[in-house]
Amino acid sequence: MRKLFIQNGRVIDPASGLDAIRDLLIEEDRIAAVGEKLQVSGAERFDATGLIVAPGFIDMHVHLREPGFEYAETIESGSRAAAAGGFTTICCMPNTSPVNDNATVTRYIIERAERHAIVNVRPIGAITKGSAGDELSAIGSMRDAGIVAISDDGRPVMNARVMRRAMETARSFGIPVIDHCEDLHLSAGGDMHEGLQSVRLGLRGIPAASEDVMVARDILLAELTGARYHVAHISSLHSVEMVAFAKSRGLRVTSETTPHHFSLTDDEMPPYDSNYKMKPPLRSQCDLGAVMNGIVSGAVDAIATDHAPHAGSEKMQEFEKCPFGVIGLETAIGLALERLVHPGKIPLKRMVELFSTGPDRVLKLERGRLAVGAPADVTILDVERTWTYDVNKSASKSRNSPFNGHTFRGGPVATVVNGRVVWRAGN
Repeated sequence: MRKLFIQNGRVIDPASGLDAIRDLLIEEDRIAAVGEKLQVSGAERFDATGLIVAPGFIDMHVHLREPGFEYAETIESGSRAAAAGGFTTICCMPNTSPVNDNATVTRYIIERAERHAIVNVRPIGAITKGSAGDELSAIGSMRDAGIVAISDDGRPVMNARVMRRAMETARSFGIPVIDHCEDLHLSAGGDMHEGLQSVRLGLRGIPAASEDVMVARDILLAELTGARYHVAHISSLHSVEMVAFAKSRGLRVTSETTPHHFSLTDDEMPPYDSNYKMKPPLRSQCDLGAVMNGIVSGAVDAIATDHAPHAGSEKMQEFEKCPFGVIGLETAIGLALERLVHPGKIPLKRMVELFSTGPDRVLKLERGRLAVGAPADVTILDVERTWTYDVNKSASKSRNSPFNGHTFRGGPVATVVNGRVVWRAGN
């Protein structure tokens, strides 16, 4: 029997409330014991003295680009970047070619992941056929094939009637609806946040209201249908306030934010640097503060990277022509520690929750805890480790990151997936 014995680590498990020095015994792909000074023989040993042992981190919003755009990322390369970032499970968006709008594509992604991924990969299916926003996709058969949610990702469902039907259907199958909240009529042609900086740079702006009005519409539809509704990469003041209000009314509404939306603002963007172009765009200091407050208060349930790889030939165009999106799997934990934990905004236990039990509650993956019998997914952190991110050494196939050359204090040192150490710092 394969055994892994993780000794003397500070075990933080938000699901059970545990935060103490403990040993962790893994047998095969399950957690066999959690306790003090366990006596174990015949096991591979991992000395976690001075380290944090947490439930395997889950990134519920990544783009793996396979099938169709393998030149930018593959399931294999994306999974390796995830492991290097401390993630044990990643959920991939459906904007592939063909779009993941039917069970055949869903099964293809799962089969490729089983063969080539070193972390758990869970696909998210499209809300509508071709993500065109007109006709519902084969949600039931995709659910049977293995999707964990539905979303049209960067192509929001503009038709409220279609979104209502999607929510009703998703509720019947027990999965959440994830929406990229953007009114395309308000944001049309925009390249960055609408504000003083967009005027100074002569770039077309994307107003925060384009996000706000869609969040408001979707919350009303979630109340009407009783669906589980999740706001992707929330970035604006009013959106955070509306999610908090919906939660106070008992609606099944959740949200995520990204590390770049709690770390950077539009006035920190180097002029015309395409590595700072993403959607939603970097917003104002006021919006960033609201996102921070949402993380502290609980309006934000999860941190997700929105890892969006693009080939250099695509990103290195004029700012107005290049695609939206940045990679983020390998820098997410470092940014969360730097911007949230070390300054005292949130305790370490809350950060662990945002990366593990938070997304697990949204998606019902049953993987965000350290309990006997649970899947043996573990993220091991060193909150004082100093390291510098070199995008040219990234496991991802793409290089579009605004954090190249940034020195971090704290980050992952090992990633354990189904009982196997799949990545260690420096290895």
